[in-house]
Amino acid sequence: MDIDTLLNSKIFIALASAFGGIAVSVITQNWLNRRSLFTYYVFHNQIGLTTDDEIYGSVKVTWNDNPVARLYLSTVELINESTKDFESIKVRVYTNNSLLLTQRAELSGTTRNLDFTEEYKQEILVPEGEQPTDPQLELYRRRRDYIIPTMNRGQKVRFELLNAAKTEEEPTIWLEILQKGINCKFRIAHQQFMGVPQPTAALVGSAVGFVAIVVILLYTNNLWVAGILSYIIGLTVLVPGAYTIKTYRKIRSWFAG
Repeated sequence: MDIDTLLNSKIFIALASAFGGIAVSVITQNWLNRRSLFTYYVFHNQIGLTTDDEIYGSVKVTWNDNPVARLYLSTVELINESTKDFESIKVRVYTNNSLLLTQRAELSGTTRNLDFTEEYKQEILVPEGEQPTDPQLELYRRRRDYIIPTMNRGQKVRFELLNAAKTEEEPTIWLEILQKGINCKFRIAHQQFMGVPQPTAALVGSAVGFVAIVVILLYTNNLWVAGILSYIIGLTVLVPGAYTIKTYRKIRSWFAG
C-alpha cells in the first residue's frame, strides 16, 4: 500500500483524527492543570496622622490609649486567575514594617467572611481571665492566617487591614500561599481601563493597531485617508486592546468550562 492510498483511506483518517483528538485533549488538560496562578494587589490609604503644633494645636491618633504616628487602611485583593477551582486554601497575610491592628476578610460577591485557620486560632488563644503573652502580641501584630473554603476561577478575596506604620515609609503587606499546585504572585496595581490594566491594554492595542495599519497601507491608495485612519487608531489604542483582552478572557472561560 503506497502513501497516497494510505492517506486517502477512511480508516486511516478516522484513526488519525481519534489519536489527534486524544493528544490535543491530554495537552490541553495538562496546560489547564499547570496554570494555577493567583495574583494579588495592595492599596494603602493613610487615614490618620499624629502631629504636634505649638501654635495651631495637636492631632492625636491612639490605639488602646497608645499613640500611633501614622494610621493606614490597607486593602489586599487576591484573585484566582487560573482555570481551576480550589478548596481549603490557606493564606498568610504578613508585614515587616507595620503593626496589624484590626482586619476584615471577605469572599467578594458572597456574604461570606473568612475565618482564621485553626492553627492560628490556637496560637493567639488567650485563656479566660488572662492576658496575651508577648509572643502572642508580636504574632498578632505582624501576621494573619486565613482559610478560604472555596475559591472558584476568576473569584476574588478582599482583605482590609487597619495598621500602624512603624516608620515614615508606607507599610508593606504581603501574601503567602503554601499549597501544592498554586503559584502566588504580587502584581503592581495599575489604573484600569474598561476593567483591564491600562499598560496591558496599551500593549495589546498597539499590536492590534499595527496589524490594522499594515492592512490600511496595503489596501488604501489615498495617503490622506491612510494617515487619518492611522492617527485615529493611535488615539484610541486602548479601546481595541481592552476589547481584545476581554474577548480572550471570555474564550478562555468557555474553553475552561
